[in-house]
Amino acid sequence: MKGLLQAILAFSLTVSSAAAMSETEQSSGAEPQVEQEAIAPGVPGPVQLVRTLHLMQDQIAVGSTEAHLGQRGLLGILDDRFMSLPPETWHNSRNVRAAVSLVLSGGKPDILRKLLEQGSEVLSETERPLIEGALAYVEGREEAAQNALAALDPRVLPPTLGAQLALVQSALVVRKSAAKSDELLDFVRLQAPGTLLDEAALRRQVFVASQTNNVEKFQSLATEYLRRYRHSIYAGNFRQRLASALTRIDFGKEKARFDGIVAMMSELEPSARLELYLLAARASIEQGLTVSTRMMADKAQELVGQDKASAARAKLYRAASAITSPEGIAGAVDELRGLDRSILAVSDVSLLDSALAMAGQIRNLPGMAESQTREAKPVATKVAENQPAQGLEQLQSLSKARDALSRVDKLIKK
Repeated sequence: MKGLLQAILAFSLTVSSAAAMSETEQSSGAEPQVEQEAIAPGVPGPVQLVRTLHLMQDQIAVGSTEAHLGQRGLLGILDDRFMSLPPETWHNSRNVRAAVSLVLSGGKPDILRKLLEQGSEVLSETERPLIEGALAYVEGREEAAQNALAALDPRVLPPTLGAQLALVQSALVVRKSAAKSDELLDFVRLQAPGTLLDEAALRRQVFVASQTNNVEKFQSLATEYLRRYRHSIYAGNFRQRLASALTRIDFGKEKARFDGIVAMMSELEPSARLELYLLAARASIEQGLTVSTRMMADKAQELVGQDKASAARAKLYRAASAITSPEGIAGAVDELRGLDRSILAVSDVSLLDSALAMAGQIRNLPGMAESQTREAKPVATKVAENQPAQGLEQLQSLSKARDALSRVDKLIKK
């Protein structure tokens, strides 16, 4: 890995040196020679330069922090290099496409503006929509990007650029047509297997499947992602979506699906699996999914080992979900009262207080057993009148658990 990155760095330095020599020759009156991809023999041209960038970015997909850090420097070199190329360079459509690919890979959009300014001198009518659409997309002008790119067929472009275009198109249509977005993401993965584009498409497909409640595809894609890209620099984003998506499944009604989730989670190391089970258990309380909470907490309990803090969290979430059960309320209250508050996070202490307060209210209800069975409410939906609302508000969003996900990232990288 280090050898590869050193080679890329050396190549980047060669590019910088070659560019400087080229500028010197032009300033001394030498006539620039128009090549298919480069200005002069031996000087890497736009297509070669973008290939180098993609080589580095593909290492990011498998978890190289060195590549992630080096990408910024290489992008800066390429941005400057592309802007300094003579106008004749862009008479070749391969070079124009390389410029689009650079911008869609994280480069500055200045080169696309420059090409549009040169107009018909360098651009054909078929190239203009691609450039205008790519520029609009990276500038956040979604409607303009959609208008320009919707009619373009990614299948007629070179594989990498076609995959990039399809990835952009999928993002633009996902709100209107999840099915079309999913189809485009499938195309990306077929065109660019094992690349950062493949990683991004797979990560997005998991999100699309969870949003459309396609549980089978969600489980399949999530398992594939965890197996292939668990060390990706961007895997933290995926794990946040995974934790959120798990709360959309009511395992109380779909218990058979839980086995599939357990199999999916087995792709993670035990410590990372523990954190995600705990996070999902807590989030399930917020959704009122008491059976899901207990199932997640029980799986977490199997993994806690000597971790007292995690054991306390698992007991807290399970007990909090049991206070609405006539048969379980007494044991749940005893469990809650026996927890060591000193090892719980502030937000978990708030949950503990809210659960105890609600248990007290439930116990004082007339005809408690019958009313509980019919009107059981999740612990996170009501606060005792003498409890401050602030503590419960902290439980209303998964964003409050990002510190836990950060720990998961570190654990998975070990």
